Amino acid sequence: MKRAGREPSCWYAEKETWNRMPNGARDLPKPDLQKDDMRTRGLQRKDLPKTDQAPAGEKPRETPVEFFASIAELLVVVLFIMTFVLQNFEIPSSSMEDTLLIGDHVFVNREQFAPPTRWMGPLMPYRDIRRGDIVVFLSPEEQGLYVVKRIIGIPGDRIHLRDGVVYRNGQKLDELYARHKMGDYNPYRDNFPSVPASEMFGVRNDAWVDQLPSHLDRGDIVVPPDSYFAMGDNRNVSYDSRYWGFLPRQNVIGLPVFIYWSFVTPPNQYLKRDAGDRLGFIAHIVLHFFDQTRWTRTLRIVR
Repeated sequence: MKRAGREPSCWYAEKETWNRMPNGARDLPKPDLQKDDMRTRGLQRKDLPKTDQAPAGEKPRETPVEFFASIAELLVVVLFIMTFVLQNFEIPSSSMEDTLLIGDHVFVNREQFAPPTRWMGPLMPYRDIRRGDIVVFLSPEEQGLYVVKRIIGIPGDRIHLRDGVVYRNGQKLDELYARHKMGDYNPYRDNFPSVPASEMFGVRNDAWVDQLPSHLDRGDIVVPPDSYFAMGDNRNVSYDSRYWGFLPRQNVIGLPVFIYWSFVTPPNQYLKRDAGDRLGFIAHIVLHFFDQTRWTRTLRIVR
């Protein structure tokens, strides 16, 4: 059996009024309140203004102009970061193995060691160069050459090597990152600076040969102000401060942050600057991108 619905209160009030009317007045036609109410509601719906709003729960579609504006904003941010904060750098030699390999591509934080500025100071983690930092810098010996080494001594430190082991301020360093892959012996390299520098031991920088004695004190080399003593982790093949002298503070570019891509690369590839050689290696990368990319090194933090 169909259950009767509850009548609206307005209908109930009109009924009561109709029932209380005199008999003569009741002969008049009774108004159809339900039809009048439905007619009124229909008019109210038609009078409502139409809107282009999306239904509830549905996201509004992005216009082409908004899409290209978003892309432009992203490109501006990326360009700013790549210009003023980060710089990509490729490891060209084996002097930092096994920390960094030939063919590692790293992002270098250029702002880490920059002089603090008033407007960027609160946002950027500026700090001084510390012992053990790995830094990218411009070679003091060859103009335009980017080099990566580890900081062993800061201004005022006293450094010497004995049988390939580094001593700083009289303390033997426990360098877990250091490698001695070549079994040869070089008295100048392994016992620096007790043996005089000469071309016979691989020292090609005449200016360093002349300056080295002035920085010696009781068997140690003393790092001067605004300079650093830098060495590669692969000690027996690293061409570093033992051969070309101190690293000036002004030559430091920044701090390698992480490896974003690593590809198996020949040791002498950075020396091949001919257009044909470069194009040939690019073709090699395209053909062997997947099988010669060192995927396990991707996004590895540089320490």
